[in-house]
This record gives sequence, structure tokens and C-alpha cells, in this order.
Amino acid sequence: MSHGVHAVQHEAQHQIEHESGGHGGGHDSGSQNKKIALVIAVLALILAIAEMGGKGAQTNALRLQVEASDLWNFFQAKNIRRTVTIVATENAKIEQATAGDDARKAALGRQIDEWTKTAARYRSEPDAAHGQGEGTVELMRRAIAKEHERDRELNKYHYFEYASASLQIGIVLCSAAVITSMVILVWIAGGLGALGLAFMGMALFFPHVHLFGGH
Repeated sequence: MSHGVHAVQHEAQHQIEHESGGHGGGHDSGSQNKKIALVIAVLALILAIAEMGGKGAQTNALRLQVEASDLWNFFQAKNIRRTVTIVATENAKIEQATAGDDARKAALGRQIDEWTKTAARYRSEPDAAHGQGEGTVELMRRAIAKEHERDRELNKYHYFEYASASLQIGIVLCSAAVITSMVILVWIAGGLGALGLAFMGMALFFPHVHLFGGH
């Protein structure tokens, strides 16, 4: 929770304590302020959950970004090795075609077959890494999947941030209602609390949906 929200909430709490001690505007005012304090407490509880969810989603997004980068680096290394192997194979084919010695041709043929198999393995190795695959085809697929997971976690983080902002504004309005006795602010705060809950619901159940654009 931001320092500004803390300051306004503290001022409202001071006002409630002041009126509860018999220095306020009467029993009705004190009772109303206690109800508002309860609303503030509920909003603060939901806010704490939203901020915790946001931190978790942000951490997951960073982890998935690192994993995606590692997979892309592995892909690049495999692709380079595959390219070098293919070039060596083509050179060997040229040398085999011009070789006059049958034994040399046979040796080059065996080497070409070995390199061809190696290049194919670099392209697709579906049984490696416990069935996840470590060929360039599988590595690209896995990296793209990690990026999609990362984007989903980032979207979830943004929803939690929207929820936190709505709830913090609601707390400020409730606190202002204690100080100004404007009950309408409490109703507006309640609406913002409901909006915050809606954003949290989107984060938890529909993190793939982009309400405000995105990929």
C-alpha cells in the first residue's frame, strides 16, 4: 500500500478514535464511522491479497522470461552446430565426387551418412530431455510456449495492479468519508472495491484475456 493511502487511512483512524472517546459529533456519527472503518478493513484485506497475487505473477513472469531466453540460446547453439554439419556434409559430397580412390569414396560416404544423421538429430530430437525434445524444432516450440506463459503471467500481474489501484482509491475515499461525513464517498468506494474484485477475478480465471489491448 502506498504511503499516501497510509497517511489518509491514519488520519481517518485518528478521527474515529477521537469521536469514540466522546469528542465527536454524537453517537450516530461514531456508529457511522465504525461502519466505514469496517469497510476500510475489508478493502485493505482484499488489497493485501491483490498485492500478494501481483508479486507472485511478476515473479513468475520474470522466471519464464529467463527460461524462454535459455531455450532460445540453446536453439541458436543447436542451429549453428546443425548448419556447420550441413556445410561439412556438402563439402564431403563434393570431395567424394572428385575422389579417384574407391576406399576414399567409401570412407567419405560413411562420414556423409554420419553427418546427415547428426544434422537430422540436431533438427529434431523428440525423445531427449525426458520427452520434451532438444532438437531445433522442439526447442523453438518450447521457447514459444514459455513466452506465451510469460505473457499470460504479465497480463495477470497487470490485472492485479488494476485491482490494487481501485482498492487503494476506495480506501482513500472511505477515509475521506470519515473526515468529511460524506456518505456518498463510501458508496463510490464500494463500487471501486467491486471493480477491484472483478479485476482479481480476471487475473485468477481469465489471465489470457486482454481487456486493454496487447498481443
